[in-house]
Amino acid sequence: MNQKIPNGKYRAYPPIELPNRVWPTKTITDAPAWCSVDLRDGNQALVNPMDMTKKLELFRLLLKIGFKEIEVGFPSASKVEFDFLRRLVDDKLIPDDVTVQVLVQAREHLIAKTFQALKGVKKATVHLYNSTSVAQRKIVFGKTKEEIIALALEGVEIVKKYEKEHDGEIFLEYSPESFTGTELEFAAQISNAVTACWGISPSRKVIINLPATVEMATPNIYADQIEWMSRNLDNRENVIISTHTHNDRGTSVAATELALLAGADRVEGTLLSNGERTGNVDIITLALNLTTQGIDSKLDFTNIDEVLEVVEKCTEIDTHVRHPYVGELVYTAFSGSHQDAINKGLAYQKSKDNALWEVPYLPIDPADVGRTYESVIRINSQSGKGGVAYILEKEYGYQLPKAMHPEIGKIVQAVTDTKGEVLSSKEIFEIFQETYFNVKEHLSLVDFTLSSDNKMSKCTLTYEYNGKKIKTEGEGNGPIDACKAALMKNYPHKFSVNSYSEHSCGEKSSATAVAYIEIQTDSTISCFGAGKDSDIATASIKAMFCALNRAFS
Repeated sequence: MNQKIPNGKYRAYPPIELPNRVWPTKTITDAPAWCSVDLRDGNQALVNPMDMTKKLELFRLLLKIGFKEIEVGFPSASKVEFDFLRRLVDDKLIPDDVTVQVLVQAREHLIAKTFQALKGVKKATVHLYNSTSVAQRKIVFGKTKEEIIALALEGVEIVKKYEKEHDGEIFLEYSPESFTGTELEFAAQISNAVTACWGISPSRKVIINLPATVEMATPNIYADQIEWMSRNLDNRENVIISTHTHNDRGTSVAATELALLAGADRVEGTLLSNGERTGNVDIITLALNLTTQGIDSKLDFTNIDEVLEVVEKCTEIDTHVRHPYVGELVYTAFSGSHQDAINKGLAYQKSKDNALWEVPYLPIDPADVGRTYESVIRINSQSGKGGVAYILEKEYGYQLPKAMHPEIGKIVQAVTDTKGEVLSSKEIFEIFQETYFNVKEHLSLVDFTLSSDNKMSKCTLTYEYNGKKIKTEGEGNGPIDACKAALMKNYPHKFSVNSYSEHSCGEKSSATAVAYIEIQTDSTISCFGAGKDSDIATASIKAMFCALNRAFS
């Protein structure tokens, strides 16, 4: 028996006094400024941190995606971090329109080494931080608020000192680390002290990063905190409010989106939510959420599989199959009702004139992230008739009539029930082939000829029945009816033809005719047959023989 959690061990996060909050009435209309922290925050959370080769590969990917701000590391913390930034500079790998960002603590020797690493960088953001939360002040540092502010200002002065010697543009970012555990009044006080010390102005804007270093409350609380800070920061028009949310409560995406409603201008995060503990906010999810709302995210995720390949290789972390937008199964339906709706939705999408995406269960077109439709529908014991038909049509070109869907669906489901696992498209096609084109025959077609006279068709038919060859003739109002009339002169089983359909399969130059016939027996059993041939009449008669062999085997 688990020990009961003691009363009072945890307590609710206090609400924010913001009675006239406006963020709930807002709508996101534009993409924020994005900053990737994969190479710093993401890297420091890896079991095996990235080496130079992996860092360079990931950096190139971030450029390809379209990031204009990239936190490249903590160059004063280790030789690998220092050498990586120098490699970017020496090999001229930083585009002119990209600002690299470096993290550093408020200590002179660390800031000095950071500027050594930055030598030759045209545009850089120096990200200065110190922890401001109640718990950190009380438990970790044992410092007063005044001492914490003094530490931050000392760091700013040191950055200003080295900025004067740097041949390039330096931007300041300040993070009151553990912002969500800091009193709002104190967070505003220290942030305003920092911007004043830096000399904030329209030409000298400052990034104030307000991190949910630990996610401690519901997303609406974070939004209230951001709106409160937006109202209480001096020179707000020259402050760039940045978010940096972690995912301790599993709501970092929601918290970030609500923060944007509340006035945040910029987002720091990682690809696929890599980062300390439960990770940083996932920029892929945020960006594609914008895409589904008709907003240009300014980032390119049209080849999501390439992004996955590089990130997984560099981080040695697999992507969950249900990860939003990018997981292996997120565009996949197993449920029969979902499959039917998706199938109909895709057909409707193809038939209409406008581009508006209206496919049930798929909030984004898989093709927009470089995915194909081949795995949209997968078949297991929960799947329905429509899913099997979808796969046979989309991957193999067989357009089964609607009335045939339940029959093939039951046949495939019987296999999935027995195997207890998902069937591949190839396995489904093999079942289809075995059922309709490799039928055990008691009745086989040998030859036939057709002629027409006075709107009537005449069929001369040769077939084998239980090893005996029979030749006969019959007339009807079409080839199928004439063949049936000829067959019924000697064939002992009575049947009627309920439905017939046909289509071509394959490229026009080498297309095969495919026919489907549904027969009804005296015992009221309905049974389908399929036939294929270069000649449509032959395919139709083969389909009828197939149905009879299946019905009377």
